[in-house]
Amino acid sequence: MTIAAPIQIKICGLSSRGAIDAAIEAGASHIGLVHFEKSPRHISLETAAELRDYAGGRIKTVLLLVNASPELVGQALHIIRPDAIQFHGAETPEWLTLVKGNSGIEIWKALGVKSPEILEASGRYLGAADRLLFDAPAQAALPGGTGTAFDWSILAQHQHRLAWGLAGGLNPENVADAIRVTGAPLVDVSSGVESAPGIKDVAKIAAFCQAARNL
Repeated sequence: MTIAAPIQIKICGLSSRGAIDAAIEAGASHIGLVHFEKSPRHISLETAAELRDYAGGRIKTVLLLVNASPELVGQALHIIRPDAIQFHGAETPEWLTLVKGNSGIEIWKALGVKSPEILEASGRYLGAADRLLFDAPAQAALPGGTGTAFDWSILAQHQHRLAWGLAGGLNPENVADAIRVTGAPLVDVSSGVESAPGIKDVAKIAAFCQAARNL
């Protein structure tokens, strides 16, 4: 009998020590720190470094960047030293391969899912990314964190060639269904555990993690 690995949970867009403590207490596996000025969850590189140091080895830290310049990527990696970097823009496989080769860091790439064709095209990231994150399509100036879900059934029968995760519109009420439909090994939440844009809610973080684990 094959025993499924425990679900991995990423709480993204954190900006305080209290939110980190809540994520750890609830049993999340990853936290996400956003450096993108248009996002309500944006924090400076210096704040991100402080939060990463506070998290220490208690939970994995993922830094989110959007269409960042080579200079910013290098600066961010040097200052923050995250466990992984998540690219959430129009970054190409060639660019990710370059970053991966020069840094040795784990690379995540978020893809907005509009149709099954996106899933087929995701194979071009083999060797460039360590994990794909399937999210709702970008809206306006924000590539993610909008609370919008996509049609999960698109993922139901897809044969994944890379480690992956599910994002987009997840919350404590729907995350269990999302996992059942897609078989996602990792779920990523941001606005779904907030009391206001950019403000994490401790009770919602706990409820989300419990719902994701208790299938």
